[in-house]
Amino acid sequence: MKLHVINTGNLKLDGGAMFGVVPKVMWQKQYPADENNLCNWSMRCLLVVTDNKRILIDCGIGDKQDEKFFNNMHLNGDDTLISSLADKNYTLDDITDVVLTHLHFDHCGGAVKYNADRSGYELTFKNATYWVGRTHWELANQPNAREKASFLKENFVPLMDKGKLNLIDNDTTLFPGFEVRIFNGHTAGQIIPFIKYKDSTIVYMADLMPAAVHIPLPYVISYDTQPLVSLAEKDTFLREALANDYVLFFEHDIYNECCNLQQTEKGIRPKEFFTLNEYINNH
Repeated sequence: MKLHVINTGNLKLDGGAMFGVVPKVMWQKQYPADENNLCNWSMRCLLVVTDNKRILIDCGIGDKQDEKFFNNMHLNGDDTLISSLADKNYTLDDITDVVLTHLHFDHCGGAVKYNADRSGYELTFKNATYWVGRTHWELANQPNAREKASFLKENFVPLMDKGKLNLIDNDTTLFPGFEVRIFNGHTAGQIIPFIKYKDSTIVYMADLMPAAVHIPLPYVISYDTQPLVSLAEKDTFLREALANDYVLFFEHDIYNECCNLQQTEKGIRPKEFFTLNEYINNH
């Protein structure tokens, strides 16, 4: 198995929204905001390559929405989905599977693109099977008022229309060494990949914990639809991750790709920060 970081650019989101009830005087020391209270966040995807599979986890925000939408997201950075894949010597057509942790636009927008004359949509990864949690798929197609703005149907309805979508009902092993588990605090039916790499487990954190700064239990983002469920899920996960020395891979942390954990007087906290390549080179 080989693992490749696929950076797809950055976006800016309101600091208050990303840190919930935690006061700014506390979080800004660790994750600074600009003069408009916006913090910069990565959209970092992961490519898992096995003997016969090239599995992409999430795929960034895409490019289908209008200028006003993207201006509101304050997109920045030089990385794109295509350029990052090319940097690893892969093309869109090489991808065999796309695992979408959930269908909020910053995680799945790259799954679908305009056709050549922009009269309709086609799948970005034409040779791939797409995977989404069933409960989450049902929510995305009939969203609640709170999440409705995060579900842009052009990002995911074509997956089903083209017959390329598989729905996941329960915690399961999708591929050898590639397990997914369902978490419901951020949004119903979010799936989190657990990847067995040599003697380690690397967990793609998605929005279970967007960044390392969210590891302390009270740091629950305001976008979470069930914050008390998030709190319980984090507590259970962190205990398991500490006991088994999991590596946490962060999708949105622009400062830290990965960390492991340690027990401290204040609770479970990051132990060491490192890039995925640094970790691989040492294992």
